[in-house]
Amino acid sequence: MTPTTATAAAPAPSLPTRSPATPGLDERIARALVGAAVGDALGGPVEGWTPEQIAERHGGRVTGIVGPWYGDDWRTARPIAPYHKGDGHVTDDTLMTHALIRVYEKVRDHLDAYAVADHLVPDLLAPRWIPELEAEALPLQRIFLAEKWIVARLHYGHVDPREAGAGNIVNCGAAMYMAPVGLVNAGHPEAAYAEALEVAAPHQSSYGREAAGVFAAAVAAACRPGATPQTVIDAALAPAKDGTRAAIEAVCEVAARHDDFEAALLPLRAAVTPFDTVGPDYRSPALGARRPSRLHAIEELPVALGMLLVGGGDYRRTVLGSVNYGRDCDSIATMSGALAGALGGEVPHDWATTVAEASRLDLEAPARALARVAREVFARDLERRAAHEEAFTALAGER
Repeated sequence: MTPTTATAAAPAPSLPTRSPATPGLDERIARALVGAAVGDALGGPVEGWTPEQIAERHGGRVTGIVGPWYGDDWRTARPIAPYHKGDGHVTDDTLMTHALIRVYEKVRDHLDAYAVADHLVPDLLAPRWIPELEAEALPLQRIFLAEKWIVARLHYGHVDPREAGAGNIVNCGAAMYMAPVGLVNAGHPEAAYAEALEVAAPHQSSYGREAAGVFAAAVAAACRPGATPQTVIDAALAPAKDGTRAAIEAVCEVAARHDDFEAALLPLRAAVTPFDTVGPDYRSPALGARRPSRLHAIEELPVALGMLLVGGGDYRRTVLGSVNYGRDCDSIATMSGALAGALGGEVPHDWATTVAEASRLDLEAPARALARVAREVFARDLERRAAHEEAFTALAGER
């Protein structure tokens, strides 16, 4: 049962004791979500460029928050995307992540495709502060065409939410905001995978939807006490299918041979290339780009997992490797930042402060809200499990 309307709060379960040195649920959720937002903000201004172009533009590798690629001409340099990307502004990755958290706040239970139709779509049509537009506007006016698809199909087309993702371009649009699903299912990657597939159904199909499930599973696995980058990779591979699994295996095999992102940038790109449909020119995708396939994968998730290995789970190293990789690096850094944070990696305080102030967003409040929801959902899961065990025992005639 996955209700899509708000329900009364369930009693919180008793909590196990833990070592003070081991981050607990609330801290891991906070680090994961703040880490995702900071990674997003760091990657935004260099999105779409190559590692070589990034180094030339910035006189070396990006080591922190930088300004817009086009400087003061950011409003007019690219009329199709007149966004202030840089100076600590988060992008649509974070806007969508926070929107999904607000859905969890309303439903206060596991989500399904109908929760997206009933709650996420209206949220995208409600005015909010948009950092890259430096104005209050509808999130719909900022999100990419692949995300606008959700509104077009559900709000205007009245398509069955479970089928609405079919026909959209296949990209990382759903995966980029699935960290909350992994966090609500902290420690249970199998459940995170299944729920994310359901949540992503109105948005994506094929390997785009698969990536959403695998990323959520990885985040859930990263929350386990004692988790390491390698155990996260193993948990991601366990449910992964087709090209997504093959791409993660190929990238992580290469990543395991590196502990310095500078040396890993080109090898990781070479490893993921056979599975990536966009092609070498990120801004001019090939004709076969973003079409459903069982052989291909989005680029962002395998590279994010690879950078987690290269960085050894260290937040700064993991995210800076993701940022300097270029291409869709805001989404790569969003994912790797969430994973490093969920593992317990500390997000640099100065980065988090600058991003929060520049974006005019409270990055901690969504984490506190989601932590409360996660505890309520876990309590409900215990009740449902007990009811199932009682019914099955009675049916099976066992004590």
